[in-house]
Amino acid sequence: MSHSPQDVHKKVLGKKGEKIVCQYLKDRGYVLLERNFRTPFGEADIIVLDKQTDETVFVEVKTRTSDLFGAPREAITADKRRRYFQIAKFYGLKKREEPNARFDVAEVDGEGNVDYYQNAF
Repeated sequence: MSHSPQDVHKKVLGKKGEKIVCQYLKDRGYVLLERNFRTPFGEADIIVLDKQTDETVFVEVKTRTSDLFGAPREAITADKRRRYFQIAKFYGLKKREEPNARFDVAEVDGEGNVDYYQNAF
């Protein structure tokens, strides 16, 4: 299976964005629980613990070099939200506890700047 240069670029850009957001969250006191948590329903980019609120936070990272196709957070479809809710339930079953879940979105631009939206959906 071959990947186009554009696919490879998107994957590299996405991983870079996730790394930037992980550091952003650690700098703000969050505890990293999982990265690229895979389930039958899809993947959560980042899962952290917000120690201030005792919430398990499922973070969708959107990295883009331009807003030509709209703001990154606009790419969070109803289907994506539904899958994240299923991922949170799956995570709770795996950990044998019902997480006090929150769903955030982190946008990373081409220069590494982060816009962070708590309770995004």
